[in-house]
Amino acid sequence: MATLQAEFTLPLRAFALELGLAVAGTVALVGPSGAGKSSALRVVAGLAAPTRGRVSLDGERWLDTDTGLAVPPERRRVGFVFQDYALFPHLSVRENVAFGAGRRPVVDGLLERFRIAHLAEARPHDLSGGERQRVALARALAREPAVLLLDEPLAALDAHTKAQVRHELAELLRELALPTLLVTHDYEDAAALAQQVGVLVEGRLRQLGSPAELVARPRDAFVASFTGANLLRGLASPGAGALTAVRLESGEELYSADEAEGDVALVVYPWEVSVARAPEPAAAGSALNVVRGEIGSLVELANRVRVRIGPVTAEVTASSAARLELARGGVAYATFKATAARLVPL
Repeated sequence: MATLQAEFTLPLRAFALELGLAVAGTVALVGPSGAGKSSALRVVAGLAAPTRGRVSLDGERWLDTDTGLAVPPERRRVGFVFQDYALFPHLSVRENVAFGAGRRPVVDGLLERFRIAHLAEARPHDLSGGERQRVALARALAREPAVLLLDEPLAALDAHTKAQVRHELAELLRELALPTLLVTHDYEDAAALAQQVGVLVEGRLRQLGSPAELVARPRDAFVASFTGANLLRGLASPGAGALTAVRLESGEELYSADEAEGDVALVVYPWEVSVARAPEPAAAGSALNVVRGEIGSLVELANRVRVRIGPVTAEVTASSAARLELARGGVAYATFKATAARLVPL
């Protein structure tokens, strides 16, 4: 598989985007709005000019500020799917896909591949969100690109459509095996679509790794929070039995198997938290940490339920939520093991 290499500095309004990436397979950049994610795509596509940097694909140079090389966008072998899909409203589906394509058989094949051949004469305003995304992907691939760039590819979809299209897109990316750089503010989308995920904040890459690595070993509190963890601030000090005790701002004391001292964030993921309606006996096992609180919310997600208990969110099965008779305003206990509690610097 080819590798896209990009390393550059791009001044933005409030900060400079400083990024270095090697993209083989699919890499996702995640982060808050305004972090510089879409600007990174624009540099690779040739739509933004960095003050310093290089962009190349397996030795084929597209940008080198040292030599003054800047290949124009139309000569870069890039397929770009914009956040709002940027389809031409006055053109049919076929004409949108054909825009920029060199060969008609390519267009016909893509219409069939994306199951939109029956929509060939329709206009974008007649399409659903999922159909518009398929047209935008087909148009990007009609250029027969060597690199694919996706800007918030699922953001314009409703929740029902999103899950289906995410699955289709993941299969497509595996099949294409192109260097693909996508940006999103949704970590769940990134984890489902990419082999590597980079967390970008104010133009800097906080951490880059596989989705599993970011969950298992978040480098800081922001990365942990962005990947969906509970974040409990406290003061760490040595505890009994080789554990670290963390005194929370609320006064409760929790424990972690990690070593740390001073101000920390205790990190625990919702699926590592158990829920009970009464406190378990102290000798019941290794679930050392207990947080008692009012049930603030219950959110159903397919066959799972996310329960907010005081400052902690737990994820349980729908059958468990029903069996425990969980209801907003009631009292419950969130428990989790010391080995599931990670400590990261604030």
